[in-house]
Amino acid sequence: MSTLGIIGSGQIGSAVARLAVAADIDVVIANSRGPQSLAALVEELGSRATAGTVKQAAHAGEATLLSIPLTAYSSVPADLLRGRTVLDTGNYYPFRDGRIAELDSEKVTTTELAQQLLPGALLVKAFNNILAHHIPQLARHTRAPDRSALPIAGDDPGAKARAAQLIERLGFDTVDAGTLSESWRFEPESGAYIQIYLNDPDVPVERILQTPTAPLPADKLRAALQASQRVKVAERTF
Repeated sequence: MSTLGIIGSGQIGSAVARLAVAADIDVVIANSRGPQSLAALVEELGSRATAGTVKQAAHAGEATLLSIPLTAYSSVPADLLRGRTVLDTGNYYPFRDGRIAELDSEKVTTTELAQQLLPGALLVKAFNNILAHHIPQLARHTRAPDRSALPIAGDDPGAKARAAQLIERLGFDTVDAGTLSESWRFEPESGAYIQIYLNDPDVPVERILQTPTAPLPADKLRAALQASQRVKVAERTF
């Protein structure tokens, strides 16, 4: 992969962009505020980064990272990502997104809902179960003994393979967590969410941001995914 489009310049989008340019991948970054708002980030990232429109980022390179609030998915033109491999980092947070009946009833997972909003896009759930500042902390080269793994889920085998190749180039192994209907296994409050990347997974929630990370090898992630219990989404408050 030579170029990655990134829609969303928040913490996750920026963290992945930094890993991409470090891996000699060009990035085209866009947000809802326009290219001019990205001048500082692009300057920091260097010559491999370009600020663009949402359309330019959506059509750049071989894949697109979508990292925007769930409520903003409906503002993305329906056909913009059709046929594209899209790494979907989205999570459902009621305090930010409001209550969404389809998710509270557990009729669909968050990314199944995203798939409905983005018909024809080849969605792969990724980078949603790890804190943004842990992404650069845990990224390692391919043969590093302390390399960590990230879960992915999707319905299209080819898209999952392309996403895995990209993520592995960025510094992580991957574990296939199944289809979009199974992506609840690494959604918020599940057994494979952010605490598994901490050196003390039982730390109180209020101390998560200050707790050091620990490598998470693929076998331990696979076990966490298998043991994960589906969260009662209607009870989620954060």
